[in-house]
Amino acid sequence: MRTSPPSSQSTHGRWRRIGTAAVATAALALAGLGTAAQAGAATPATPKVTAKTIAAQVAKAHVTYTSQCGETPAKGHASCNALRVTGGTTAFQEAQAARKGTAPATIKPNATSATPTGYGPSDLQSAYGLTSAASSNGAGRTIAIVDAYDDPNAASDLAAYRSYYGLSACTVANGCFKKVSQTGSTTSLPAADSGWAGEISLDLDMASAICPNCNILLVEATSSSMANLGTAVNRAVTLGAKYVSNSYGGSESSSDTSYDSSYFNHPGVAITVSAGDSGYGSEYPAASKYVTSVGGTKLSTASTTRGWTESVWKTSSTEGTGSGCSSYDAKPTWQTDTSCTKRMISDVSAVADPATGVSVYDTYGESGWATYGGTSAASPIIAGVYALAGTPSSSSYPASFPYTKAGTSALNDVTSGNNGTCSTSYYCTARSGYDGPTGWGTPQGVSAFTG
Repeated sequence: MRTSPPSSQSTHGRWRRIGTAAVATAALALAGLGTAAQAGAATPATPKVTAKTIAAQVAKAHVTYTSQCGETPAKGHASCNALRVTGGTTAFQEAQAARKGTAPATIKPNATSATPTGYGPSDLQSAYGLTSAASSNGAGRTIAIVDAYDDPNAASDLAAYRSYYGLSACTVANGCFKKVSQTGSTTSLPAADSGWAGEISLDLDMASAICPNCNILLVEATSSSMANLGTAVNRAVTLGAKYVSNSYGGSESSSDTSYDSSYFNHPGVAITVSAGDSGYGSEYPAASKYVTSVGGTKLSTASTTRGWTESVWKTSSTEGTGSGCSSYDAKPTWQTDTSCTKRMISDVSAVADPATGVSVYDTYGESGWATYGGTSAASPIIAGVYALAGTPSSSSYPASFPYTKAGTSALNDVTSGNNGTCSTSYYCTARSGYDGPTGWGTPQGVSAFTG
């Protein structure tokens, strides 16, 4: 359940050198700069720096951030789960500075940057074992992004993000990108809103980062009411999307089961929903038994075979990934934890900590590059993984797919951290196997997302 917007907090991240990749490849992956935009530039010599030195500097990372969509939503409404970094220094910036032997750049309060300050596509693909799939899969598949209100600059901001990172063009003209209202109109769009525009940019950029060959459909709801957002979900499915990301949520209510049947019961469609940013506690529609509920992690580099490590994202007792046992939604047949007799949140997870956040390009209300966190980043990442994995079978509920690969190498089991206090330990604390904050873990390739 969302509470008041996050207060400024300091967060620390740790990075270590990747031990298994070639030096040049690792440098590009960690900087998120393996792009066509930089291909023609001269590459300066990079000082040799030990993993210990990098870790020591990255440990100093600290950020402040703000809730992108404001106050607690009214009953029957939702707020976006995007958190925009407003100050401090990200782990990404600390790592860059350590390698260059320079002082780290600092994000000035409420300011954007001329260059990225968070993870880029190569980082995310590396972290989740998706580099090969992202290169070869996704053509002809459509990821739908459902948000409230209009982002007038959505197409141009998406183009800037993709151009910087060397991703193929995804435009209205080439048929890759389409923006519609909840009625399906391309011309009669909702009122513009700068808060939700940041959320939209985050969602579009993360879908692009994970599945650069996919088409993207943006469906803008007239308002943030659950009825309008749900209508937008239905529109996305009607227009052919098999992967629908929803990065918003509100308080659970007795109306949720009717919302389930009206808006989220779409067999054969992977519907992902962010679990929330207010720490331990359930929110809707993450609690819907028909969706994949996506929790949030802190993602850092490590000197392991994988090259990365994750823990539960928690900044404070009221700032971190959501999780919990639903008060209203029935337990789906594929969910087998025994203490919660109703729907348990989450199913899987991905990066959400603002201190280890992702780069986003937004010019409606902002002026360029910013770093974002929140489970709003995690939902479109997981939608992108489903898209890379292929079209779900027509009668399936894709939320069940990761459960068939539970405990295997297809998922990175997150076993450390918590998002608050709770009476039943696994509701809020990571452990080996299933837990509320991270579900069965994070993707390691696409095999846990097929069925």
